Amino acid sequence: MKDRLTLYTKYLLDMMFYMGIIVIITLPLSIRFYGRYNSYFADNYYSLCVIFFLSGIFAVLIVKELRSMFRSVLDDDCFIRDNVTSLERMSIYSFFIAVITACRLFIYLTPAVLVIILVFVIAGLFSKVLAGVFDKAVTYKLENDLTI
Repeated sequence: MKDRLTLYTKYLLDMMFYMGIIVIITLPLSIRFYGRYNSYFADNYYSLCVIFFLSGIFAVLIVKELRSMFRSVLDDDCFIRDNVTSLERMSIYSFFIAVITACRLFIYLTPAVLVIILVFVIAGLFSKVLAGVFDKAVTYKLENDLTI
C-alpha cells in the first residue's frame, strides 16, 4: 500500500510541475478568454497577467523543490542538507506569493485573495520551522554517523 501511495504522490507532483508550466505559458490566452465572461479580468488584463505569472513561477518552483525532496524519500535518505535548503527556498517562495497576491488587493478586494495570502504566509512559516527541524535532524544524523 505504501508503495502505491508513494508512486501516486510522485506522479501527482510530476503532473503538477508540468501542468503548472503549461498554465503559465498559456496564461495570457486564458485571462483574455475568461475576460469575455468576467469584466474584472478584461479590465485588469495586464495587471492580472503579471500577478498570476509571477505567482505561477513561484508556485512551480515550490513544486520543483517538493519533487526534489520526494526523490530523497524514494531513496530512503530524507535527512540531508539538500532538503533543508529546499524547505528554506519553499518558505521564501511562499512569502513571495503572499506579497505578490497582496498587490492584487489594490486592484480588487475579495475574501479569496485574503485567504490565499494567509495560506501562503502560513506555508512560508511552516516551511521555515520545518527547515529548522530538518537542520537539527541532519546535524544529529551526521554526528551519529561519525560516532559509529
